[in-house]
Amino acid sequence: MTRHRPMRPLAVAMMVALMAPGMAFGQTAKERELEARIAQLEAQVQALLQSQQQTQASVAETQATVAATRTQLDEVRVAQGAPADGKPRIQGSPILTGATPGSAFSYGGFIKLDAMTTDTSDGAIAEGSAGRLFYVPATIPVVANGAEPDTDPYTDVHAAFSRFWLAADFTSEGGDKFRGFIEADMFGGGSANLGNEVATNTHGVTLRHAFVTWNNWLAGQTWSNFQDVAALPEAVDFVGVTEGTTFVRQAQVRYTKGPFSVALENPLTTVSSVATAARNNAGGSNLMPDLTARYVTKGDWGHFSVAGLVRQLKSGTESTSGAAVSLSGRFNLGASDDIRWMANYGAGIGRYMAFGLGADAVLDANGELHAQNGAGGFVAWRHAFTPQLRTNLMYSVAEFDNDRGLAGWGPGSWAAVERAQSFHANVIYSPFPKLDVGAEISWGERALEDDRKGDLKRIQTTVKYSF
Repeated sequence: MTRHRPMRPLAVAMMVALMAPGMAFGQTAKERELEARIAQLEAQVQALLQSQQQTQASVAETQATVAATRTQLDEVRVAQGAPADGKPRIQGSPILTGATPGSAFSYGGFIKLDAMTTDTSDGAIAEGSAGRLFYVPATIPVVANGAEPDTDPYTDVHAAFSRFWLAADFTSEGGDKFRGFIEADMFGGGSANLGNEVATNTHGVTLRHAFVTWNNWLAGQTWSNFQDVAALPEAVDFVGVTEGTTFVRQAQVRYTKGPFSVALENPLTTVSSVATAARNNAGGSNLMPDLTARYVTKGDWGHFSVAGLVRQLKSGTESTSGAAVSLSGRFNLGASDDIRWMANYGAGIGRYMAFGLGADAVLDANGELHAQNGAGGFVAWRHAFTPQLRTNLMYSVAEFDNDRGLAGWGPGSWAAVERAQSFHANVIYSPFPKLDVGAEISWGERALEDDRKGDLKRIQTTVKYSF
């Protein structure tokens, strides 16, 4: 056993020598495999880099195209006079090329269809008259007691109160503001104004407003400064509370400073004869314009207004003076309710209230002119059930003091209007923005000085689209 011990180290050394080349060979193959993998990854990275460079080149090309297009657009805008903000200006189109450069043009209005069935106690309202298109208390027939005709209800359908308006606004570099405004509807004074209902139902275009404003000044035709349009309730009828509201559009020059406004307005005197109660609305002999003044205060609670009127009343060479006051407003009762109201009183208030139901003045048998006293008002409640559905309840009244002590008072004098009143109730639904569908029931009455009365009952529907 001792003889074999020296051979073991030698054997181990030989085995190590034989295995070492194999181990060295296996490590080299692994490295080659890894190097190949690295080379493949480097190729993929290189391909991605090339693709990114191509994408960046495409993005840069697109950005250059956008910049060139913007430059062309700016050149076109400059050539057309359009501002850099891109907002439309009338000088950028042929709508009103004669206006001051930089002016803004606007257009609007509404289409309104009205359909109504009317029942009057003392005979039908004259075909083609204004009273067949909307509620006019002066057109309610009144006949002698016991002489009432047997009249059936009658229906009228029209679109005469559709309207449109045009406006041009301009603000100078110094801050001066200008506006030109014109509005017209198709009323034309009634369906008999230009045509009839046989074939074409022709209606004439009626001027409503035509004025220019310069800062605090207004010149042209618009609502009288004596009238508070903001107090009017929402009616299916053209006005609804006709008896109790002031309602006049006429030419004027007005100055407004904050809550105060004063105006000189077109004068006209309506005169009735004491002997016959016959009306003359063609008086054109006034020299002095009507003077009106108004004060308005408003807030989240609503608004309140007080207005005054001073005027010359003139017929031929006879003249007198008149004065009146009007209080009005709107009180908000939470988010869903409000009260709208008006109260008017004065001497010579006639044509400013109830569509001229009463005369401004009375001419007696001696040829003397007397201002007629009148009073009227309305109250209306509006409730919104939802943002789309609301209702309005209204009562309106007007009374006139017919002086029976005037010279010439006789049997014909008793035909003078003493009082008119009406109730209205409606429901209006807006299924879509700017579209209103409504229905309204009305009852109105006109009473004469001798207590004769005639009444009106009406059911009216409407479809109105504003734009």
